[in-house]
Amino acid sequence: MIYIGVMNPNAFLLLNLAFGFYNVGTIWAHEIDIFRSWKLLDPKGFHEVQRVHWHKLPYWIFTPVGLSVLGSIALIWYHPSNSPLWGIGGVLLCQVLSIVLTAVYWGRWQAQLAQAPRGSESPHLAKILKTHWVRTLIVNGPRWCCLCGPSWFCRNP
Repeated sequence: MIYIGVMNPNAFLLLNLAFGFYNVGTIWAHEIDIFRSWKLLDPKGFHEVQRVHWHKLPYWIFTPVGLSVLGSIALIWYHPSNSPLWGIGGVLLCQVLSIVLTAVYWGRWQAQLAQAPRGSESPHLAKILKTHWVRTLIVNGPRWCCLCGPSWFCRNP
């Protein structure tokens, strides 16, 4: 007989927390390094750098973000018994807000930037650089919920 163990709620919460902090690292990499470095590129080589960047996103951004969102949804029903639902709901709300705003603003501007002949001198990159801190804040917001929550999770085993 094969025994398949089910991950306990505490371990599942920690796994979700790990994905969340991975996402924090990637959003800060974009905010501090990647987008700001694009401004320094020669407009002639800009689109090649952006193309390579886009080919990496499914692996190092979209998959972890997707797993994080799925994990946050699952946490609504499968979480440690003493975990505050405001923290779980707050995390999911911030994730959904980030995805919606990315689709409406930053993703659209990225698509326009990919077609912009001026590349690194495009006004679309300027808009991204001017507003991306909002997205960074939204992605970091749930981690504060997660950091506040663990003291509650661990208080009553």
